[in-house]
Amino acid sequence: MSVTGNLLSWKITPAQIEQSSKELIDKMKKIYDDVGKLTPEEASYDTVVKVLADADCFYAVKRNNLDFLQHVSADKDVRDASVQADKKLSEHDVEMSMLQDVFGSVLVFKERNKDKTSAEAQRYVDRLIKLGKRNGLHLPQTVQDQIKEIKKRLSDLSIDFSKNLNEENTILEFTKDELVGLPEDFIKTLEKAEPSGKLKVTLKYPHYFPCMKKCRNPETRKKMETAFNSRCIKENTKILEELTKLRHKKAQLLGFPTHAAFVLDMRMAKTPEAVKSFQEVLTKKLQPLKEAEMKLFLEYKQEECKRYGYEFDNKINYWDYRYYMTMTEEKKYAVDHNKLKEFFPMEVVTKGLLGIYQDLLGLKFTKMKGVETWQADVTMYSVTDVANNNLLGYFYLDLFPREGKYGHASCFGLQPGCLLPDGSRQVAVAAIVTNFTKPTADQPSLLRHDEVKTYFHEFGHAMHQICSRVDFALFSGTHVERDFLEAPSQMLENWCWEREPLNRMSSHYKDGCPIPDQLLEKLISSRIANTGIFNLQRILLSKFDQTIHLKEEVDTAATLAEMTKEILGIPCSEGTNIAASFGHLAGGYDAQYYGYLWSEVFCMDMFSSRFKKEGIMNKTVGADYRRCILQPGGSLDGDVMLRNFLGRDPQQDAFLASKGLKA
Repeated sequence: MSVTGNLLSWKITPAQIEQSSKELIDKMKKIYDDVGKLTPEEASYDTVVKVLADADCFYAVKRNNLDFLQHVSADKDVRDASVQADKKLSEHDVEMSMLQDVFGSVLVFKERNKDKTSAEAQRYVDRLIKLGKRNGLHLPQTVQDQIKEIKKRLSDLSIDFSKNLNEENTILEFTKDELVGLPEDFIKTLEKAEPSGKLKVTLKYPHYFPCMKKCRNPETRKKMETAFNSRCIKENTKILEELTKLRHKKAQLLGFPTHAAFVLDMRMAKTPEAVKSFQEVLTKKLQPLKEAEMKLFLEYKQEECKRYGYEFDNKINYWDYRYYMTMTEEKKYAVDHNKLKEFFPMEVVTKGLLGIYQDLLGLKFTKMKGVETWQADVTMYSVTDVANNNLLGYFYLDLFPREGKYGHASCFGLQPGCLLPDGSRQVAVAAIVTNFTKPTADQPSLLRHDEVKTYFHEFGHAMHQICSRVDFALFSGTHVERDFLEAPSQMLENWCWEREPLNRMSSHYKDGCPIPDQLLEKLISSRIANTGIFNLQRILLSKFDQTIHLKEEVDTAATLAEMTKEILGIPCSEGTNIAASFGHLAGGYDAQYYGYLWSEVFCMDMFSSRFKKEGIMNKTVGADYRRCILQPGGSLDGDVMLRNFLGRDPQQDAFLASKGLKA
């Protein structure tokens, strides 16, 4: 069944992927060649700006269709073909980004047409020139050649890093006794190994996190944590260290002291110094909270070791802290997460989530029937504007793990919402890819509360993709500054801590009864549980990311071990290197992981100043949010969008309060 406005196709073979990528490259080369051949007199809006913008629109859809499959296809041959296509297309991207003649045509157009185009078109031209200079097109040819080769190598390495993680399939085997503490419904989902008869546990999120949070046996947790933080250690450590070396070299060729300085030049933070100051101030504020939390963890550990006969080593190890974080929530805040997840069956959460977003943003979602997808259990919805019934786009939901699938949670923009060559509007298409626990014969998929937050977060990205209304594909959806990117999604996580929305997206999977008021109150009050250790873990990763991108060469395992001990006070487990599975470092977040906390300042200000004050389901505020924050995409700077929504510059007070801190 064809779907109006959706140009993506999923019935595609490895041979077709290879052929389509070749045809796409040939077509784009012809377009760029034509722009590059223009004389100064021929360089007009229609021959330069419109041609390049139309090419962006066409190329984004075709390219995403080909390279997305490496993350989601159940067919390894298709995944491998998609990886190879991604490499070829990435090499092509580098070639196209380094075309001096095309850059020259853009410069000529800019010089001859000052203030004669729309604000968004001017921004597009300025961005092309900025990107051209960041590719070294203003530098001597010998330097350009070096940059080109480095960019090609960086691209190949990043693709390989991600592929290694996607294909990782370690299985550990444990007896039921070794998994003591885990709920029976979890144990029932585990397959038995032959001939040992032991239970098979993978390192995928639906297995790993329950084990780390609820398995009482410290040896089991140690084996799980060591294996998890050793994923792809041999191949990806080498890749990451080459990536950091090449990034540094490229930055210096472009006149920047470090890769971090190069990246931050186009971010809200602007400089590594600003990021460092933000991190250090927050670290200092959080340390007293962490110390108190660790003291409590040790008390719990000593008590438990004494009760069950485990050796007490008087310290919190890396395989301990999630377990005692969970225990703190259960004992100090009386939140039983095993009981709580019974109120979050996938179907109920999805229905509630969709209803909340529809009401808040003035949208209507309709589940599509008989549509083509890449996997049988993937669903698809259309999105229309309630005010005028206009079709805005579509989203796919791919929610459960499978062999070879992308292992985290993410929203993939597949088709940009922008103007087509004829002036009509192309609708946006996005895919939410997660790894929630699969349903069984006995019970539906039940989500932990943190998984409900993840679902809300990724769906927020999908709404950003679909609600943006821009002319140029370059500014569509989430194409905003990376340190603003997470703010719209993070803000919507707040609904997972409020009574009304929680009631809308929950009911017991057996009898449909609501979450008891007492349990709901305890959950809401637990928001600041473990806030010290939780946020310092995030700061650790963001400081590590900044640190390795401020140096020419780095030993990632040694650097991370040293910083972990310094910031968390917990030693890394011997033989591990979390950096080898830190996908963000090869997935476009290099020197930008700080953005998660940085953008949280904005998200908490938006929530506290408008929604919390005027009503969390207030449709007027929802409409303002859609108009000021989601609709502009990247056509405005983040600080401008924030001022438009808040009526002032953003402030940190609400952010600090959400962490249990004072300004």
